Amino acid sequence: MASMSTILPLCLGLLLFFQVSMAQFSFGGSPLQSPRGFRGDQDSRHQCRFEHLTALEATHQQRSEAGFTEYYNIEARNEFRCAGVSVRRLVVESKGLVLPMYANAHKLVYIVQGRGVFGMALPGCPETFQSVRSPFEQEVATAGETQSSIQKMRDEHQQLHQFHQGDVIAVPAGVAHWLYNNGDSPVVAFTVIDTSNNANQLDPKRREFFLAGKPRSSWQQQSYSYQTEQLSRNQNIFAGFSPDLLSEALSVSKQTVLRLQGLSDPRGAIIRVENGLQALQPSLQVEPVKEEQTQAYLPTKQLQPTWLRSGGACGQQNVLDEIMCAFKLRKNIDNPQSSDIFNPHGGRITRANSQNFPILNIIQMSATRIILQNNALLTPHWTVNAHTVMYVTAGQGHIQVVDHRGRSVFDGELHQQQILLIPQNFAVVVKARREGFAWVSFKTNHNAVDSQIAGKASILRALPVDVVANAYRLSREDSRHVKFNRGDEMAVFAPRRGPQQYAEWQINEKESMSVFQPTHLDRQQSGEKLHNQEEEEEYDKWGQGGGTKDDSCGDDGGGNGS
Repeated sequence: MASMSTILPLCLGLLLFFQVSMAQFSFGGSPLQSPRGFRGDQDSRHQCRFEHLTALEATHQQRSEAGFTEYYNIEARNEFRCAGVSVRRLVVESKGLVLPMYANAHKLVYIVQGRGVFGMALPGCPETFQSVRSPFEQEVATAGETQSSIQKMRDEHQQLHQFHQGDVIAVPAGVAHWLYNNGDSPVVAFTVIDTSNNANQLDPKRREFFLAGKPRSSWQQQSYSYQTEQLSRNQNIFAGFSPDLLSEALSVSKQTVLRLQGLSDPRGAIIRVENGLQALQPSLQVEPVKEEQTQAYLPTKQLQPTWLRSGGACGQQNVLDEIMCAFKLRKNIDNPQSSDIFNPHGGRITRANSQNFPILNIIQMSATRIILQNNALLTPHWTVNAHTVMYVTAGQGHIQVVDHRGRSVFDGELHQQQILLIPQNFAVVVKARREGFAWVSFKTNHNAVDSQIAGKASILRALPVDVVANAYRLSREDSRHVKFNRGDEMAVFAPRRGPQQYAEWQINEKESMSVFQPTHLDRQQSGEKLHNQEEEEEYDKWGQGGGTKDDSCGDDGGGNGS
């Protein structure tokens, strides 16, 4: 009994120490703190003035056999170099396969449209998808073949993941991954890679290492003018090894090694799989999957991060490996039923951060989906602990950004497929035009925090009336108007009807909206089947944020504001 009374407190103490250490080491502690300092390269440390921000469009398109990649001229822009982020847009045609690759830094991929399958080869994680030979196949196996468990396998690989429009996919640095379009329409994906993350110990440039094929030349920025690299420089990593060494290492013929090196492969980085991709996938017809289980194929209890498993002293053996292998790798932020903030006359906000998407603790990034209806307004705000990359998915909006000196560094329009970088702590306000406005904001912190200037959770609401009155030389009555006129709205504001009619309009709208009925879009995105082609086309349009219905709803969870 004495020994048990000594061991139990010891195990509990070790467990508490381990959890606190993990939180500090892996997850950065307070959301207002960042494990990184200045995010740009050393050369740009003293050049980050952010005096003029610019909205960018794709400037070059690189074709492959089954799609193309679009590049933005971000290297010429000081703000992107200082923020340490890189972007690109990928279009994959039906039956297109993005060849396996890995990168030197973490990245987030947002699926603008389409559906398909992706896979990641997480180091140390088991190949849980297995196809075993039937007894008859084992009987007819060749006489020289042993009957070990390995040779009974027809195939085995790590878990596959389906993706759909509106998904955010988290890709850790150095992890090999691939993507396949098994739908009928093209897949459009926008990628942001965080080259200033501590996971990247190379240099501030984006580097992708292909495991197959011969990627065609990409466009690199040198001395602020575009220059193409020689095709011979763009090869997969096998091409740099000696054929003899590869043949010995893989125990295959030199002819096979030459195929692996792909020196004469003209297809580029996106190839076409003519007969469709054959891989192990559970059949939905055999075993129906519930809505909440569509994040992955494993049972729900295995989808959530497993912080502790039995085994070892005090049950902590292989904890880090098991955490990585159990993480969900994608989260949908386009589902109206999962909105974090919703205003039926203004729009919706949906966040993906480390609170609801735990792998972002490792990625150290987050994403927010924002859809504004016609003429709606996103509250003026600043992001406390992150830079923001806006990618417009539909519509048009007016953006104003103000720096620390009170000067406007951007005042202009943004439209579909344009990007804009908003530096940390710079104040920004967004107003949708008549067709509405929809975008995705990528943040360089896993739990980005916005400080709002107007509305229910604003900095003005937190100040005493006398502070507001004296700071701005206002009467107490005017100070109360400044504090409370938008006091019933959070972040997303409905269009203002007039300075004297606003309070009365709000009361009338509340009475008329006492019961909220789900819209057509809401029902479709919550899992109901489409009944005809016209509805499907409408769903695709609105799912990309292209519409501005008065009863549009929200997304699915994590980050704050734009």
